[in-house]
Amino acid sequence: MIPLTSTITDQQFTLEEVEQALTAVGFKLSDNWDYDHGYFDYKIDDRVGYQFLRLPFTVVSGSLDAPSDYATVRMNEPFLLSHKYNPGLDDNVKEGNFRAIFDQFQEPVDKDASFPEEHIGTGKELLAQAEQQLLAKRGE
Repeated sequence: MIPLTSTITDQQFTLEEVEQALTAVGFKLSDNWDYDHGYFDYKIDDRVGYQFLRLPFTVVSGSLDAPSDYATVRMNEPFLLSHKYNPGLDDNVKEGNFRAIFDQFQEPVDKDASFPEEHIGTGKELLAQAEQQLLAKRGE
């Protein structure tokens, strides 16, 4: 994991503002959000594991699981993240066919693998685009 300094760190936005601004430049709301925090991810590469620029946020008011709640979020420090996975199917699934549908892939070899040097510049450029999009929403 490589932390990145950003002008959006500690800034507050509505979740709707963040989602509109970031999806416009290719970010996706990560599946591992919870009621009080979440992440917007941009997949940079996936040839040797997965490399992401991750923009974490914390809910200040409202809730992520109630769309009519108009959540306000605080952006946290962005970082570059790399996951390395075993190729192939998981040969240790022992919970039956139904569960195997969901757990068919191997566990990560390294959830916090070293980040490839050649993608650091790309990650910083993507962060600059995200900052520009978010701050443009506010007219800054």
